[in-house]
Formats: sequence, structure tokens, C-alpha cells
Amino acid sequence: MLFLRDIYYRRMEEDTSYKILQGIDTPDDLRKLDAVQLPEVCQELRRKIIDELSCNPGHFGSSLGVVELTVALHYVFNTPYDRIVWDVGHQAYGHKILTGRRDAFCTNRKLNGIRPFPSPEESEYDTFTCGHASNSISAALGMAVAAKKHGEDKRHVVAVIGDGSMSGGLAFEGLNNTSSTPNNLLIILNDNNMAIDRSVGGMKQYLLNLQTSAGYNRFRYKISRLFHKWGIMNDEGRKRWIRFNNSLKSLLAQQQNVFEGMNIRYFGPIDGHDVNNLTKVLKDIKDMEGPKLLHIHTTKGKGFKPAEKAATEWHAPGIFDKETGERILTDTEGLPPLFQDVFGETLLELAQQNEKIVGVTPAMPSGCSMNILMKAMPERGFDVGIAEGHAVTFSGGMAKDGLLPFCNIYSSFMQRAYDNVIHDVAIQKLNVVFCLDRAGLVGQDGPTHHGAFDLAYMRPIPNLTIASPYDEHELRRIMYTAQLPDKGPFVIRYPRGRGSVTDWKCPLEPIEIGKGRKIKEGQDIAVLTLGPIGYTTHKAIVSAEVKSGKSIAHYDLRFLKPLDEELLHEVGKKYQKIVTIEDGVLKGGMGSAILEFMSDNGYAPIVKRIGIPDEFVQHGKPEELYQLCGMDSQAIENILLSF
Repeated sequence: MLFLRDIYYRRMEEDTSYKILQGIDTPDDLRKLDAVQLPEVCQELRRKIIDELSCNPGHFGSSLGVVELTVALHYVFNTPYDRIVWDVGHQAYGHKILTGRRDAFCTNRKLNGIRPFPSPEESEYDTFTCGHASNSISAALGMAVAAKKHGEDKRHVVAVIGDGSMSGGLAFEGLNNTSSTPNNLLIILNDNNMAIDRSVGGMKQYLLNLQTSAGYNRFRYKISRLFHKWGIMNDEGRKRWIRFNNSLKSLLAQQQNVFEGMNIRYFGPIDGHDVNNLTKVLKDIKDMEGPKLLHIHTTKGKGFKPAEKAATEWHAPGIFDKETGERILTDTEGLPPLFQDVFGETLLELAQQNEKIVGVTPAMPSGCSMNILMKAMPERGFDVGIAEGHAVTFSGGMAKDGLLPFCNIYSSFMQRAYDNVIHDVAIQKLNVVFCLDRAGLVGQDGPTHHGAFDLAYMRPIPNLTIASPYDEHELRRIMYTAQLPDKGPFVIRYPRGRGSVTDWKCPLEPIEIGKGRKIKEGQDIAVLTLGPIGYTTHKAIVSAEVKSGKSIAHYDLRFLKPLDEELLHEVGKKYQKIVTIEDGVLKGGMGSAILEFMSDNGYAPIVKRIGIPDEFVQHGKPEELYQLCGMDSQAIENILLSF
């Protein structure tokens, strides 16, 4: 209690130093300030983010990098009437603080607190759901078109997208439609050469080199306004004028501008940390007709030297000392390893034995620990950028010609590549191993990041093998099994966080595909689990037996597809009471598969299913969310006692 009290009083002292920020409850208050005060607002806003995140962890570097942009946007545009659409949402903490959530910001990412990403359910200033990359241009274009249809010509719509998100196919689809649909959309390209890890691919290098003349743009704008005034430039003439000017500028600059090649006016690049110049440029271009793109250069982690020097580490650094920059890491000695690290180490071990193995990740090499392979064998690891669909089809292409890709994609992000899995891998029975990290409830990142749906959406696809390991030993064995010849498309899903085994480096040996195992004998109730939630379940079973005297059997299915029919026939014949437990949605998941099997084979037991309910689960600590969903050890025990 003393520690919490000290934090409270420290925050009270800090708040008195926010002389301007304390008076900004909404962007209307910000717009009342003189422009010369904006640099000080930025200083205070940056300090507020550093102060809060040092003891309440969150997405740090991204939000520091767009402080000036955030202030400039809310100063120039009439939000919330004008729309700002953030891409991903990692960078939106300053936006939250300026839009009525300053005093509640200490609850960020906490159960029942403010959300980790922008959400229209939380604030009218949050115009669209954020969490996954590359959707901002498409969503903002839709809003811009809607504004025109409703006759709201005064409404401005702005999409803010990072250079990392520009590698996503949806961003290019949005750009393509923007170029051919009448609109006045403004796209701001926040170019910091980073996603979470450093940005990769041709777009990154292109943006680093792209240049244009501010004087030229002012001259072109004045000429076009003059032609309009004289009545000699209609819409068709305007398009020809833009094409001619773009061609002329490309000739003079000896460089083709991809945006202006799509008839999207390009401005920049400019310094994204000069708030006064940013506001000036935004005022100059906001009323220009037609789609526009402003390219700004920023530094991820700006204003906090350790974050500027190591942007990947400081994307979401956890608790840290704001004075020294030292990250306060939890003592992990003696604890089981992270599932992702067991994956990374095992992948390297397998790749050393099997020359066909390659690794593929869409911009998450450190998050999924594929950086272990990429460091040891850089020619066999591929970071394809934020492009999940491409990651899957790219893996399919390599598999078609004899390689064996381990394609690691977070469960919630695999949703974006569903058709690719079906069309480009499953139909052809290609040997691709899909490793779905962050499966199940992931915690503070909330509903856009929970890996709730993969069991249900993968289960109907023909030719797939779907497995979920009970612990680290099982993960290694299943990975070894998946890389054996001609296993076809193989899905392995495992959660965020630590497992249950400290001596994790067991021998690599195969297991029979579609074969579960009996963990514990029992006579009264059969409990069927899939994946690491079986470990939590086992503790609940032991406790329930002691309290009730019931005899409870426990089966670890291992595989959702194919199901172990021999095991299920044994259960169906022997038990009238069955409990299924899974870390995924109840609708269409493992429990549904068990019900289908029992019905199809003439068994009629009473089946109680435990899993994620039919709702989007909020953010909070994992243990809080499992309790909220009735999936923690105590809830499981209570169900067993009452069954």
C-alpha cells in the first residue's frame, strides 16, 4: 500500500508541472492556444506519456514519435467533426490524452480502464476500430465519400499511416481506389523506417529517397487556383493538368513518384517534429481539392534517448526508470520459458537438421522469436513486412518447389490471410507449417489481438492438420512431426506467455498425427482439453477430486483435426458426463467438434463446454480475463464440483 500511495502522490506532484496540458480537456481547448505555445504543449504531452508508461506499461516508442503530429492535427482540424483515422493505433496515446482521457490515462490497458487502441465505443474522437495494420486509407476514403454524399463538404478526413503499414496489401488497395474515386482525403504518411522491428522491403527504401520541392507545390497550387478563377479548368482539365505536372516533376527530379503517378497530390517529406511548420503545412493543404498525401519523417521514441537508440526494444518496453532509461525486467530465473522462445530455438535446431526448412514472418521476427533463426541463418529467414496474405502465399510458392516454410503469424493476424490459406496452400496440399503464436486470450492488447477464432475458422478447411501442444515438450515434438516428409499443411497454435516446463529441451521425436493421450484415469466424468489450458485444468481436476470424492478422467486431444476417434469412442461409450475446455471461442471450436462426433456416432452424453463466450473480450491481465470468461482454475473446479 505504501508503494501505491507513493505513486499517487508522485503523480499529483507531476500533474502540477503540466501547466498547459492540465487545461486541455478537449481539442477545443488546444485550439484556443496561440501557435507559439504548441512546442510547450508537445513537451508536456511527451513528458506525460513517459511519466505514465514508466509505471503502467504500453506502446511507448510509437506514441512518442507522433506527439507533434498529434498536436498539429487536433490544432488544425475541427475534431471530432473532422475525422482522424489512425492506422494500427500504437501511436494514439497522445491523441487519447488530448481528447478527454487525460485523467483516465492511468487506467490504460487495465481491466475496465481505457482501451489499448482507439475505439469508437470509447470516444467520438476515435473514428474507427484500430489494432490491425493497413486499414486506415480504405476506412478514411469511405468516410470521405460518405461526407460528399451527405453534402458535408466542410468535413475533412485524414488517414494517418506508418511506413511499416504501407507494406500491407490493403493500403495499396485503398490507394488505388483513392486515385479513382472523387474525394478530398488527406493521407499522412508517418515515415520512421520502423514497424515494430525495422521496416523492410522496397517501399521503405523508396520513401527514404523520395523528395519534392515545397516551392514547386506552392507555385502549382497558385496556378491551378488561377485557372479555376478564369474558368478554363474543369474536372477533366484538372486531371490532365495533374498528369502533365507529375510527368514534368518526374522528368526534372529524375525520379518517378508512385503517389502522383496515381493522381494523388504529394507533399514532403517534411520534419514531423517541427510542430509549427506542421500546422502551417496542414493549414495550407487541408482545403485543396482532390486526394493528397503528406509525407513526414519522424523518429520512433523521439524525446527519450534510450528509445531513439533501440526502437524495437522500446516498442513496448514494460516498466522502466524514466530518469535512467533502465528497463525494470521481471526476474525470470527458474521460470518456464516463453512458448515463442521454445519455438524459435526449436526452429533453428530443426533447420540445422533439415536444409529444406525456411522461416517466414510478417514483420514480427522478435515478437515470434524467428530472429533466432534469422541471426544464425540469415539466408533462410524472411521478414516480408506487414503482409500476412503475402506471407502465406509466398510460403505456398516456396513449398510448391520443394522448400518447407515455417510461417509464423499471430493468431489474430492470420484472420487477414484466410483465403490465402485455403486457395494457395490447402487446396494444393502444400507442405507449409503455420505457427499461430498468441493463440487464445492475450491480455492487455484486447479484442483486436485475442487469438480467439483460429480453431473455429481453421477447422472447416480440408487437408489441414491442426494441433495445439499441452506444454513445451509437446510443442517441440509437434514441430518435429510437422517437418517430416509429406505432412501437408500443418497448423500449430500456442499461447502468449510461459509454459509449464522448465527443462524444456527434450529430445526431438515424432508423435502420431491425430493421436491424443490419456493424462489421468477416472470413472465419473471425462474432461477433454486442447492445448496449454490442459495444465490449468489438471490442477482444477486434482482439487475437485479431493473436495468431492469424484473420479475424473483427463484426456489431452493434442489434435483438433484429425480428431482421435479411437479415444472419443472410448469416452462416448464410458462416460455420460463430458467437459470440454479450450482457449478459443465456443462457437465452432473444439467443443463443437466433440458434440458433432458424439451425435454422429449415436452417443448421448451430457456435454458441458468451457471456452471463450460469444462476445469480444475486453483487455486486462490474462488471469483477469480467464476469470472473467469462466476459464480459470477455480471456475473449472466449480463446474466439475457442480456437474
